[in-house]
Amino acid sequence: MAGNWSVILNRLTKDFDSFRAVNDVNLWVAEGEFFGFLGPNGAGKTTTINMSVGLLKPTYGTAIVAGHDVLTDPLAVKASVGLLPETLNLYERLSAREFIEFAGVMYGLSRSESGGRTEELLELMELTDEADKMIVDYSMGMKKKTALAAALIHDPRVLFLDEPFMGIDAISSRAIRQVLLQLKDRGTTIFFSSHVLEVVERLCTRAAIIQKGIIVAQGTLPELAAAAGLPGDSALEDIFLRLVGADMHEESLSWISSRPSSG
Repeated sequence: MAGNWSVILNRLTKDFDSFRAVNDVNLWVAEGEFFGFLGPNGAGKTTTINMSVGLLKPTYGTAIVAGHDVLTDPLAVKASVGLLPETLNLYERLSAREFIEFAGVMYGLSRSESGGRTEELLELMELTDEADKMIVDYSMGMKKKTALAAALIHDPRVLFLDEPFMGIDAISSRAIRQVLLQLKDRGTTIFFSSHVLEVVERLCTRAAIIQKGIIVAQGTLPELAAAAGLPGDSALEDIFLRLVGADMHEESLSWISSRPSSG
């Protein structure tokens, strides 16, 4: 497939004993693209991301990220990517300033360079006033912004985001969206997994939808609509529900549906 691709997944597959969590996934993400990765709970999104960044070894298949094979050159992949995981793993007895500086040094930056970038990131994330408090005392939104800053400090070519807006307030969500758009504008590739379909629809140029470990469709919003058999201007929620085979009839509890009308 021609093009300049930041992420190439070819037949990527992961088995956990007899359970196949990810099955023969093929997808391509262009350089500088804001790419959505969607699916119901348990569909294989996090497993796919973890294989793509070298945290989980595929059963078979390949992942080429930022030009490096995750199996044969995992350190180069990890040096080229940033990851904001769904479940945060922060050293919560450090302050945000300490944690972000530590991440920079671990990525090979000098202490002075890491310190300078940390101050810029704290300001960008609106964390400067709280930068010396321990992370354990932060809200979820502040923890997410700290983790995102740590993922950005080495200027990654590809940024993987797994549910970045889960559990955070509208103000923090807006701040993170603004940061992501700035990154996209300067050429960073963003691989974005979220259940917040309105945000995906607003930010992403293309998306893939995974269901039970299988990619059921990928492309632009009109292309996804066509795959779902819907008009090109359909809402992403309708497209998503059609493609994952969600039951469209109205659900109700038995004791509510049997309640007499007040009228």
